Amino acid sequence: MAMFSLAIRARAKANPLLTRRALHFRNFCNGRFGLSTSESNPPDRPVAGTKFLESFKEEFEIGSRVISLETGKIARFANGAVVLGMEETKVLSTVAAAKGDAVRDFLPLTVDYQEKQFAQGLIPNTFMRREGAPKERELLCGRLIDRPIRPLFSAGFYHEIQVMASVLSSDGKQDPDVLAANATSAALMLSDIPWGGPIGVVRIGRICGQFIVNPTMDELSLSDLNLVYACTRDKTLMIDVQAREITEKDLEAGLRLAHLEAVKYLEPQIRLAAKAGKQKKEYKLSMVSEQIFEKVKKLAEAPIDAVFTDPSYGKFERGEALEKITQDVKSALEEECDEQSLKVLPKVVDTVRKKVVRKRIISDGFRLDGRHLDEVRPIYCEAGHLPILHGSALFNRGDTQVLCTVTLGAPQDAQRLDSLVGPPTKRFMLHYSFPPFCIDEIGKRAGLNRREVGHGTLAEKALLAVLPPEDDFPYTVRINSEVMASDGSTSMATVCGGSMALMDAGIPLREHVAGVSVGLVTDVDPESGEITEYRILTDILGLEDHLGDMDFKIAGTRNGVTAIQLDIKPAGIPLDIICESLEPARKGRLQILDHMEQEISVPRNQDDRNSPRLVTLKFSNDAIRRFIGPLGALKRKIEEETGARISVGDGTITIAAKNQAVMEKVQDKVDFIVGREIVVGGIYKGIVMSIKEYGAFVEFNGGQQGLLHISELSHEPVSRVSDVVSVGQQISLMCIGQDVRGNIKLSRKATLPRPESETKSVVEGSAPVTKEKPNIWASPENMSKGEQLESTLEELVPSKMENTESNRSASLMPSVVIRSAAECDEEEKSAGLSKTSKSAPKPKGTLKKGSKQKKIQSSDNMPDLSLSIMLSESLSRMGGNQEFTSQDEDEANLSDQNDKETGGNTPVTPQKLKLGTKVTAKIYQIRARGLVLDLGGGIRGMYKFESNGEREFTVGDELLVQCSSFTSKGIPVVSMVDEE
Repeated sequence: MAMFSLAIRARAKANPLLTRRALHFRNFCNGRFGLSTSESNPPDRPVAGTKFLESFKEEFEIGSRVISLETGKIARFANGAVVLGMEETKVLSTVAAAKGDAVRDFLPLTVDYQEKQFAQGLIPNTFMRREGAPKERELLCGRLIDRPIRPLFSAGFYHEIQVMASVLSSDGKQDPDVLAANATSAALMLSDIPWGGPIGVVRIGRICGQFIVNPTMDELSLSDLNLVYACTRDKTLMIDVQAREITEKDLEAGLRLAHLEAVKYLEPQIRLAAKAGKQKKEYKLSMVSEQIFEKVKKLAEAPIDAVFTDPSYGKFERGEALEKITQDVKSALEEECDEQSLKVLPKVVDTVRKKVVRKRIISDGFRLDGRHLDEVRPIYCEAGHLPILHGSALFNRGDTQVLCTVTLGAPQDAQRLDSLVGPPTKRFMLHYSFPPFCIDEIGKRAGLNRREVGHGTLAEKALLAVLPPEDDFPYTVRINSEVMASDGSTSMATVCGGSMALMDAGIPLREHVAGVSVGLVTDVDPESGEITEYRILTDILGLEDHLGDMDFKIAGTRNGVTAIQLDIKPAGIPLDIICESLEPARKGRLQILDHMEQEISVPRNQDDRNSPRLVTLKFSNDAIRRFIGPLGALKRKIEEETGARISVGDGTITIAAKNQAVMEKVQDKVDFIVGREIVVGGIYKGIVMSIKEYGAFVEFNGGQQGLLHISELSHEPVSRVSDVVSVGQQISLMCIGQDVRGNIKLSRKATLPRPESETKSVVEGSAPVTKEKPNIWASPENMSKGEQLESTLEELVPSKMENTESNRSASLMPSVVIRSAAECDEEEKSAGLSKTSKSAPKPKGTLKKGSKQKKIQSSDNMPDLSLSIMLSESLSRMGGNQEFTSQDEDEANLSDQNDKETGGNTPVTPQKLKLGTKVTAKIYQIRARGLVLDLGGGIRGMYKFESNGEREFTVGDELLVQCSSFTSKGIPVVSMVDEE
């Protein structure tokens, strides 16, 4: 080593360009020193070549859209793999079969459909940022693929099959479910699994009466039909429909069009399989020998026939009798030590049952329970079964029983959908539950069940067509369907019970929806496989569903179909038989609707205080910010205190409360924080901020202040304001008006019950009860000076009140109170406005009231004053008489008064009323010194009696008058005009 180092040093001195890297030395590593390898590859080192992926592709056009089928590029190890594309939406479907022989007596087919967020360029919004358990939509799409492919596997093929469909990319225009079903068919055709395909699956929509093939998602939102149809070349395999009351005739036309379009998918799949398909493998089939079948049939057929011909058997009695027959046959085979027959005994006995039942139905036309083929089982309906809930209904058809409940929620309670296509939320949900006790079994309740999700979605589609629009009914609605007993078609019972429960909840449905299941029993030629004879059954039992060929669920109203689901067991049914089944289903549906409408035919009136409430209030964005508070603290605090749910939108606050009491509590808090537009006659809650000798200043309605005058504190005389209210006290107040400067006048006594003595003091001359529309005005700071001056003549009327029994005494009081002439005279005497000495001359004129007349003469010594109109504001629900002590106060009250009555032929407005204006007025009230006149347009004027002459006046008479002057308060003073 030393000699080697010396040689290197000598070479380096001789040639300075010779460096460590040139001599191929490595750097120090792990304390060792050695030679490095060459950086350039030796000439003879192999280089990675380019792999060639052989792929096969078929393109074709359906419904003006180009579709492609491609295989060979990805998922090459799968038994069969196909990528189907339509525009920018691409779906991969793969199939695989388990190795080894099957040891089961059923087909373990599993279909998994998955939508991952990368397909639309998003990261999942979950904590782990991964896709979780299958969502409802994924389960439904998996069922949509499973239902048409399952019947085409050979009888006795019990090997485990797994289908996995994944969305690779989505442009949001096409629903990938139909693409995945067609891709699965093509993948099965390419695999070595024996299968009786191919199939074609197509979606049909309808807009303005025109059918659309493969509609986009935007077109589906406008369509009144969403039809998914699957078929072979000449037979139907699966139908799934959601519609808006489409007629049976139009539905049949859509089915026939769908069949013509679906078969266009078949040839491209056959061509692709010819190019790249595998040789079909010989799988072992689990078949029963003819000898074993005949042996078991001989032992079991007669007892089974005796059970099925006795209609007195119920579901469980019949099941127990059939189980006893199976045990008797088993005992006989055990005595003979026939192990082969014992292995397949349950399946053979089930086959014997099927043949016995089908023969009885086709030959005799009678069913297991003795009904005719088109007969519906007895029905029991009960709406409002659980009165405390928002809505509930109990529905029985035969032994099938379903309890449906309705719960109403706020808009933010809507379900959020995390799918590639479709709306982001769903405000109507129907959750179907099938507990084990409903068939007298035990079992576990865990997670989402594919069958429960499918049945619930079918009922949801059926009811969705009759729900009111979201703008008219913004509630979120959830229906829970609890199956209490099952003997056939619980999904259709859910439709019936759900419809009644919705009406019981007060939801304005357009129509009742009912559903019925139609079955089919066929007799097939064993050689040709063609159907020679068949029978259509209405309202099938659970055993008829199991032993029959078809379960055709059809739901709808009297006007048409809203939902359909077709599941079959044989390898297809002719479309003509499917269309023929629509009419028996319609007749059965109408019979069920008759029973439902007898129980409840219109939505219930939800006036009770236990029903939920939903209110949307409009505010400015600044007001909403005050309501939310810092980081939403105020909003959360109100929700925690009241239990209500509050959502904030652009300029709106939506409140959802479980009952009216909670709603009122929340609204009070919202009004106190934010405030609302002030309404004369509206009741508010406020806090006393300061107390003066003449009254108290109160803060209310989100920071606004008003004056509570000492005279408005109580019906009883008040000497000191502090005796009634104190600073910081919260009180209920009524807005009774607004002065010319925009100051708000409040009243506490208007919210208090009237004393009994005052109630009895209302006399014949009082004004009639009037109902007025609420007048809403802006806050004072937003009013111009001109508007403030004009506010003296603007209409100030009481708000519209609810006439409930609790506040009947308040709401039925007159909104405008005018004293009678006798009351006013008495008041004037106490105020010193009428003559008190005996020597005073009597006024002239005649007061005519009904049939009683009183002579009144005017006096020369009468003060030269215009008679003020004793007209109070409509400021209180309680009504009552106002106290007037001076002409100025009377005129001020007149300027604030406004009711909606019109009194002349030519209504006038305060802006148009000028000096010299002539108008026909009606006598509204007769007073000691003059008349109160209704000038029309809600304007009151006054006319004082002339000093000489005598004339009779009657309330309601019309007079031609002329505006001669105005008082300091703006009250018009008129004079008589002689009629020519």
